[in-house]
Amino acid sequence: MEISLIRHGRSLHSGNKRISIKEFITWAEQYDAHGVVEETRYPLLTVEKVNNANMIFSSDLVRSIESARLLNTQVPSSSIPLFREAQLPKFSCNLLGVKLSPNFWVVLLRCLWILGVSRECESYREAKNRSVMAAKLLISNAHKHSRVVLVGHGIFNYMLAKELEKRGWKSSTKTSSKHWSCTTYRKL
Repeated sequence: MEISLIRHGRSLHSGNKRISIKEFITWAEQYDAHGVVEETRYPLLTVEKVNNANMIFSSDLVRSIESARLLNTQVPSSSIPLFREAQLPKFSCNLLGVKLSPNFWVVLLRCLWILGVSRECESYREAKNRSVMAAKLLISNAHKHSRVVLVGHGIFNYMLAKELEKRGWKSSTKTSSKHWSCTTYRKL
């Protein structure tokens, strides 16, 4: 039995100009609404795991659905909100007009989220509980289908990896946040 966690491809929505925290909310919504860059090549291990899968899952966000489709058009994937990326807190104030790159806002907001700030979003604890349910669903399907793949998101895949490890699943590699990366967990 194995469960492979794959991070979606690079988003079509880019832009690294400095923006306010208020503008970041719109930027993040656009990031969620856009698809991914179609690559000329994908990592061989990632393609191999998807092509050998008996069941493929993705989150219901466009970048995850499109990534699963680009990797394999033969095996249908099931898109489930349970596998969505953990949300970031939202701030509607201007924070003294501070403007930062979107990547910097992501890091800053993710740190605040881990520390317990969950304004207008799922809390860290709620996301952790959701990762427990998601791990149980993947494990259940691995028992039925032997080889299961999830095309998901960076932080949530990391949380899932921790849950799989708690349940005795092993991987020879660490979970990566690199686009198209694949980490496979096995239960012996």
